[in-house]
Amino acid sequence: MKQPPKDIRNRVKKLREEVARLRDLYHKKDISEISDEALDSLKHELAKIEKKYPSLITPDSPTQTVAGGVKQGFSKVKHEVRQWSFNDVFSEEELREFDARSRRFLGTEKQISYFVEEKIDGVKVILTYADGKLITAATRGDGSVGEDVTDNVLTMKEVPRTLTKKVDIIVEGEVYLTAKELDRINEERKKNNEETYANPRNLVAGSLRQLDPAITASRNLRVFIYDIARYAKKPDTQEAEMNLLEEFGFPVNNTRKYCATLNEVITFWRMREKKRDTLAYWIDGVVVKVNDRTYQERLGYTGKAPRYAVALKFPAEQVTTILEDIVFQIGRTGVITPVAQLHPVAVAGTTVSRATLHNEDQIKRLDVRIGDTVIVQKAGDIIPEILSVVKNLRPKNAKKFVWPKKVTGCGGDGSIERVEGTAAWRCVERDSDELTIRRLAHFASKGALDIDGLGERTVRQLVSEGLIRNYADIFTLTEDMVLQLEGFKEKSAQNVINAIAEKRRVPLTRLLFGLSIDGVGEEVAVALAGHFGSIDTLFSATVEEIQEVHGVGEVLAEAIVSWGKDATKRTMLNNVLQYITAIPPEKKRKNHLLSGKQVVVTGRIEGYGRDEIKRLLRSYGAQVSESVSQQTDYLFAGDDAGSKLEKAKKFKVKVVRGDGVANILKK
Repeated sequence: MKQPPKDIRNRVKKLREEVARLRDLYHKKDISEISDEALDSLKHELAKIEKKYPSLITPDSPTQTVAGGVKQGFSKVKHEVRQWSFNDVFSEEELREFDARSRRFLGTEKQISYFVEEKIDGVKVILTYADGKLITAATRGDGSVGEDVTDNVLTMKEVPRTLTKKVDIIVEGEVYLTAKELDRINEERKKNNEETYANPRNLVAGSLRQLDPAITASRNLRVFIYDIARYAKKPDTQEAEMNLLEEFGFPVNNTRKYCATLNEVITFWRMREKKRDTLAYWIDGVVVKVNDRTYQERLGYTGKAPRYAVALKFPAEQVTTILEDIVFQIGRTGVITPVAQLHPVAVAGTTVSRATLHNEDQIKRLDVRIGDTVIVQKAGDIIPEILSVVKNLRPKNAKKFVWPKKVTGCGGDGSIERVEGTAAWRCVERDSDELTIRRLAHFASKGALDIDGLGERTVRQLVSEGLIRNYADIFTLTEDMVLQLEGFKEKSAQNVINAIAEKRRVPLTRLLFGLSIDGVGEEVAVALAGHFGSIDTLFSATVEEIQEVHGVGEVLAEAIVSWGKDATKRTMLNNVLQYITAIPPEKKRKNHLLSGKQVVVTGRIEGYGRDEIKRLLRSYGAQVSESVSQQTDYLFAGDDAGSKLEKAKKFKVKVVRGDGVANILKK
């Protein structure tokens, strides 16, 4: 068999060591150095490489062993029934591979029926009953030997001491903590200046493995029982097994489903992902089991996991990948942003190959280098960013990044300068074609003047042909000019000219946003327009007067005043105003419940576009913000709400969902 390349062998060795180290911290010391999602991503990469190169698989690989151990101070319990963990799959495609593999193993082309349940974020417990009475409670440990946590489990009200029938049975379940209880405990820890828990799993593990049962009792742990490990008359299906557990008096999760087809499994998975943020507890996916007991027995087990079941994880908001290069992106105002070029990876349901590194200071803080393994985050509509570096996986040839003195795309000789008082760098000269194109495309973009058909590609053609150079030039275009461009015919050229003609009256907010004034984004433009009401009033104001506007600090106020005093920019603006009229914003409705409130909008809200919601909120006198903080009054949350919903819970922000959003907006 051909040996895998040396770089692959080295990668597997480092992955194996790092995953083993992180799993030991996680399972033996209840410490998470990185998020569960990032650890899953490392394990997934290792499994994929081993699948491609089977010769690299070793008996002690994390893909072949059950993680865990026995904490010092606890008695050991040798499991009567070997305990397993689930193999993970992360996409519909991988689930279909699991299904096809199962049918090949069984030698059938028929559809397999499945039983699916939520995958609770907690800690596994094994309960042994004799003659219907609880004898022992143990943790999974390494699969063969666990910890005796009987005294601690007896403090949990949901665990039955005596079953409804006098049976000998061993069952498996998940001990968990509600999100509300996690918040309560973290609040107490904050008051005591103690470190808070990032997730319920570590808190559950620490609570279940307390040497003092009184501490466990104070944590209000709960449990779902989901499987029978040993029983004289195991039912013929997984579905019947769950019903039997309920009949015996065990607490079971009612969110479970028999699925006749794989498509039904996928529908259940997607539905639970949408609902996950509304649940009383944390889940990170669903467990998919072959329903038929005979099939389960024929499929059997690997050294680590059952072949008849997998954990189908939700799309991760944090993953690991390789940073292949760092390039620069020049914004329309000349500000330079370093961008990481990544080995493509799926995160939050999309494939990501680029992520922002923000600025030079962030690169230094992260100590990120070319070739590093990095943790990337993307939640909802947030731009992907690099959170940290997995430094134990750094290759020997990783290159330290050196910040340049010149950047291609800036005007003049490409020189750059650091913006005083900030971490940002920008082009010294800002007259290059590239920057001109960016500014003109932004001016015509959806958030600004919203000129249909005048996207960056068309703007690039117009600049290249020498047809436009500034904002006013857009309004002098004719159909014949546009017809000179490649790809345009009479109808499409006329559509562009008509779209431009429709923009003779423009909201002041959109004009201010479209002018590419340093620091003036959409929300600041709204605030400035609402406060000053006209272009002349704004650019006649002093720094102190502009600072009175919500969200505007001294540096931004100075930038606005400086822009207004720049003769070239004012001439450019006056030329534009020969073609358009800037319409002041409507007066805000008074006495609305949102008046003066800070609102954040996230996710897809049925029946409304994002811009429409923001416009309505502003008309009611609300301040629309992009990030959740302690100052936020409301979070309007739709589907795919992401991390903003978690922050809202953390800061106890009022969350409005579904019909509640419509009810408020219609008042």
